[in-house]
Amino acid sequence: MNKVIGIIGSGAMGSGIAQVAAQAGHNVVVYDNNHIALDKAKDNLSKTLNKLQEKGKIDNAATILQRFVFADKLESFADCSLIIEAIVEKLEVKKAVFSEVEKVVSEDCILATNTSSLSVTSIAAACKKPERFIGLHFFNPAPLMALVEVIPAIQTDAAISTFCKQLMLDWGKVSVMTKDTPGFIVNRIARPFYGEAIRIYEEGIADLATIDWAMTELGKFKMGPFTLMDYIGHDVNYVVTETVFQSFFYDPRYKPSFSQKRLLEAGWLGRKTGRGFYNYAEGFEMPQPDKNEELGQKIFERILAMLINEAMDALHLNVATKTDLDIAMTKGVNYPKGLLQWCDEIGPRNVLGKLDALYNIYHEDRYRASVLLRLLAK
Repeated sequence: MNKVIGIIGSGAMGSGIAQVAAQAGHNVVVYDNNHIALDKAKDNLSKTLNKLQEKGKIDNAATILQRFVFADKLESFADCSLIIEAIVEKLEVKKAVFSEVEKVVSEDCILATNTSSLSVTSIAAACKKPERFIGLHFFNPAPLMALVEVIPAIQTDAAISTFCKQLMLDWGKVSVMTKDTPGFIVNRIARPFYGEAIRIYEEGIADLATIDWAMTELGKFKMGPFTLMDYIGHDVNYVVTETVFQSFFYDPRYKPSFSQKRLLEAGWLGRKTGRGFYNYAEGFEMPQPDKNEELGQKIFERILAMLINEAMDALHLNVATKTDLDIAMTKGVNYPKGLLQWCDEIGPRNVLGKLDALYNIYHEDRYRASVLLRLLAK
């Protein structure tokens, strides 16, 4: 099946999705109205594929490269059967682009957005045929990250959802189906990993290095929250937190922090600028953790309880199935295990005990336990 795939946006995300589609055997049209960005994408894809061939991971770089067309006119999408947009996270910009795209594609061309936190339903509403619209959220870098969240808008035809879920599997991805709610699965459930870590830091319970050490050494997470936020970039991570907070009608569970907002305002975006929570300047020594196991265990258990509660609430509200919720967190953000599986192992009563203890101290809605967790604990 060689359907022609169109990609809107030639940045890191768009190029990555284009590479995935081309390696799966499709001809791919990469569109960008910025010539410099388009040339850069062309160059980077060529280098990447040739490097993969040198390492013996693929044996046909030249063949794959021939499948790409780089275009600066939307008319180039005329023969596409699926368009995936990967541009700036601004609702009005995305809506405007799809209004234009609809004028050039065929009646049965599927339109998809790679948004990580905006309403798919809202973008679909800008289309004359919203029933052909869907969210396909890839994770960065798209060629390496296994997960794709498939997000039907409320207008999406069920057949389109089924087709796209299968197509992602055909592309070698792990696909999960999620309701169109803020942050979908991963960006919603992962919020406490960052937010609660910052709260612990702001209260002076532990420093950055100690919190990161507790989560990696004791919790077996691949990266600590502060290292990970610096890696993602505060221009991305903080903005997702703020978007999810606003989209959930200012639910205190998703409240952003001043500590991270100030980093963003200072332009200290993390690794990419050489400074974030940590200082990455040459010769600058990284702070060492306080390897107090008792303190570390308290930090780990507190953040884990918050994460489990978030997953439990998503299950309670039918955001996705139990299986898909756990797959999303292990494949999308490399958690050591699914949070609902973790809850089963620890015992819902123990998780509830941690949350209720926090609620009794703080009396903040941030620590309210999910109804489902309470029912399971009983």
